[in-house]
Amino acid sequence: RENKSRLQQFKNEVASSMNVNLKQGYNGDITSREAGSIGGEMVKRMIAYAEQNMNSGSNSMMK
Repeated sequence: RENKSRLQQFKNEVASSMNVNLKQGYNGDITSREAGSIGGEMVKRMIAYAEQNMNSGSNSMMK
């Protein structure tokens, strides 16, 4: 549950930085381009975060 809310918060932060307003719950009014852009940016940021942690030797997933 905590991870789900963290992911939702992350999604909201990314959407906000892209000037896309997400509502609590259903967001069927946003375009597929907007939804895809949000998801793509989330993946880019998660990869960058993982790479940064791998370079610093603190990636717990690799242990």
